[in-house]
Amino acid sequence: MSVTIPAWIDGALVPVEKLEAHEKGLKHKAVSVFVVRDMAILMQRRAMGKYHTPGLWANTCCTHPNWDESSSACAVRRLKQEMGITGLYPEYRHRLEYHADVGNSMIENEVVDVFLAHARGPVDIQPDPEEVMDHRWVDYHDLLAEVKRYPERFTPWLKIYLHHHADTIFGPDLIISAKA
Repeated sequence: MSVTIPAWIDGALVPVEKLEAHEKGLKHKAVSVFVVRDMAILMQRRAMGKYHTPGLWANTCCTHPNWDESSSACAVRRLKQEMGITGLYPEYRHRLEYHADVGNSMIENEVVDVFLAHARGPVDIQPDPEEVMDHRWVDYHDLLAEVKRYPERFTPWLKIYLHHHADTIFGPDLIISAKA
């Protein structure tokens, strides 16, 4: 099944097949969601069948909006599809751009709308095994230390988010306590 995503070609936003966008390194739209509970972030380990970065740890979910889909609708849809999570309504936090080699002759060249969803209490998590092979809650401080110690275990975009955009994504609560 062919999936088209919004990508820029010659300065115009057009629908492009998702795999082609990654193979050619075309700049394209993306969405990332972080679910947080107190000081913990819900992480996912990408399934081994993913065409790039299989088996690496990433934020709660990350995807591309469909051609005619808003970023906020995409965030809610993918929380349900990837993680089986419903009832959370992610808040838009930041738009960022990054460019990274993700292996397998593919490039992520993304304009990402990042969302944050606060979980108040238990979260029913039922990940799709074709998308996610494992998941866990990780304390923000522990995540920073783990990424620094074992960077090869994490996706390039997660490392970029934490290193360059954490203040904007997580806001003062997690950042201030992490620096204390």
